[in-house]
Amino acid sequence: MVAICCRTATGEAANYGVARGVTPVLATPAFATVFGGPDGATLKTDHCGQVRELEFIALPGTPFRLLAEIRTNTTTVFRVETNDYPTPAGRALYVDSRFIEPREMEPAPRRRDLPSESDIIAFLKGAIGSPYVWGGNVRQGVPDLAGMFYQGTIPAKAYNKLILAGLDCSGLLYQATGGWTPRNTSQLITFGHGVPVAGRTADELAGLLRPLDLIVWNGHVIIVLDRKTVIESRLACGKPGNGGVVATPLARRLAEVMRTRRPVDAWPSAGKQGDVLVIRRWYGL
Repeated sequence: MVAICCRTATGEAANYGVARGVTPVLATPAFATVFGGPDGATLKTDHCGQVRELEFIALPGTPFRLLAEIRTNTTTVFRVETNDYPTPAGRALYVDSRFIEPREMEPAPRRRDLPSESDIIAFLKGAIGSPYVWGGNVRQGVPDLAGMFYQGTIPAKAYNKLILAGLDCSGLLYQATGGWTPRNTSQLITFGHGVPVAGRTADELAGLLRPLDLIVWNGHVIIVLDRKTVIESRLACGKPGNGGVVATPLARRLAEVMRTRRPVDAWPSAGKQGDVLVIRRWYGL
């Protein structure tokens, strides 16, 4: 049996909450279906091994507005909103109540401290080899998932996958910056300042780029490590491991991308474009 009730400012229940620790945020309230499943040992994934219901992983201290609660015989799930992650159009966000510390008053925003350039780059380099996880922005995953949803002893080889250990493309940048940068590429395409690049060749473009510049479009982001190297988390569906965080030569990666995309100075107002990219410079501005 499932019961849904709305929360109002005059109700007895708390109207706000704060993430106690790293907290998975889903696009469905069916947490037990995604994690554990009917046998208590299964993670629901698509044909590429990804949990498409995962929107992002909220960092400790992330504030939420609690809009409704969905109660079952065993769990309570909140429908939420947060300024840290704008709700995608046509979707809703959900958090298992066990991850949330209720608050009666609206909590302060999560503290953001931008690491130094050298610390960000060190984290990026240290993440090389991490698996690709759709919606993942915490390299070590969410260990609490193991005790909450999975029954029995989890095999060592399956543990990291079951707790969502890994990173997607914008999640790599998000964790490297301590959650200082926007979480999704739909926000990164206008983040910082645009670098004038329209009409440039791949070689000309390579000469303009600085460390931590973003080569980005609505759907993917590539991060410049230095004058010769870029890093990204790529989904490679069907290949061993299904992709992950890789570093590649800057000139080679630009040439690959520009076979199908042309650089523009600002993201087109039409929204998602299949054939353009922008360069966004943000660090130190």
